Amino acid sequence: MNRKEILSVNGLSKVYKGEGFKVEALKQISFRLETGEMIAIMGTSGSGKSTLLNILGALDEPTAGVIKINGQHSKDMFQEPKASLYRRDNIGFIFQSFHLLKDLSVEENISLPLILKGEEKSLITPKVNQVIELMGLTDWRKHRPVQLSGGQQQRVAIGRAIIAAPPIILADEPTGNLDFNTSRDILNALVDMKQQLNQSIILVTHDANVATYADRVLFFHDGSIVDEYKCGAENDLEYILEKFKTITERLTV
Repeated sequence: MNRKEILSVNGLSKVYKGEGFKVEALKQISFRLETGEMIAIMGTSGSGKSTLLNILGALDEPTAGVIKINGQHSKDMFQEPKASLYRRDNIGFIFQSFHLLKDLSVEENISLPLILKGEEKSLITPKVNQVIELMGLTDWRKHRPVQLSGGQQQRVAIGRAIIAAPPIILADEPTGNLDFNTSRDILNALVDMKQQLNQSIILVTHDANVATYADRVLFFHDGSIVDEYKCGAENDLEYILEKFKTITERLTV
């Protein structure tokens, strides 16, 4: 499958200032994301991972740097109403906490982005059916979140994220609240989604096992990308664990 660049990030920096303090959360971050590619952002707490996702999702504004989607840059993408339009057209979010609406069924939660976009019901129904089947939720489509397991709730959240076919999915620790077997199922669902829908995904994690499901791993430390690893070998987990250990030990001395 031919890939093209969907996202480019150049010189992205974020500085938080206040009375008596200055924190450089991101320092000159640059990388590329292609269609159908999953990138894992791996780092310790406070390394800038979530700050990066917030900026890519136009939930926060960078101090410096340029973000391009399909080669296009909008200077006012962080200002409303452009920020909301940017998120609607380009970004799907998957969070560690599922953020489902408790009074809505599975199919209603998944369809919500299309309803908010004003699509006709006749167009929404077949899309919802397709996503429910892809996520393996056919038997639970009428259930409410409280009636579902954690893994099923995360599948609903993923379905909601992809229903409007956004070019990019931002996933912030999507398996953080799940057990090992359920986490594996969710990660396999993300891989299937990537392959079947040519979906581009940026996944934040501190778990080396989760990172092995990605095509590439970007290692973050203290607001910077300090290394990169391309996955695909049998010893990915061992290599990522060792590389991350080496990086953090070297940079904290």
